Amino acid sequence: MTLTMFLLFFGWMLGSIIVSSNPSPYFAAFGLVLSSGLGCAILAGLGGPFLSLILFLVYLGGMLVVFAYTAALAAEPYPEGLGSIFVLPCIFFYSIVFLAAYYFLFGSDLEVLLLGVEEVGMGLVWGGDAPGVGFMYSLGGGLLVMSAWALLMTLLIVLELTRGGGRGGFRAL
Repeated sequence: MTLTMFLLFFGWMLGSIIVSSNPSPYFAAFGLVLSSGLGCAILAGLGGPFLSLILFLVYLGGMLVVFAYTAALAAEPYPEGLGSIFVLPCIFFYSIVFLAAYYFLFGSDLEVLLLGVEEVGMGLVWGGDAPGVGFMYSLGGGLLVMSAWALLMTLLIVLELTRGGGRGGFRAL
């Protein structure tokens, strides 16, 4: 479990660095899928399988639609890859920032990063997020509708900002 959590955290960090350092929307979408998938796997490994499933659906259902539209509207014939001379210094800088933030928050204690639920000794049979399902649909229903509305507005704003030729996303083929 320790090795699994370490690999999940490392992959999540790598995906976040890819999203933040790459100017091309193609590779940023790949980094978003990588970081959201591994981040949700981390949440599931730490005892929140329902929350991780909901977040995964929101990330991939909402944000990837925005990335797909921006990639279609801002298509480049030769996008800059991860090994570009302009992208590599950003990757190096963000890696140093991640490591410095971890050292500042946790010191040199790697046990905080590598412990899973089973190794901490919590012994939970009933997950902590299962009772929250009812609250999400009863008391949190308004927030759920507001989140869906915000995702729709984000999509429409991105489409309006990136429209080309005066016709928006409807271009002649």
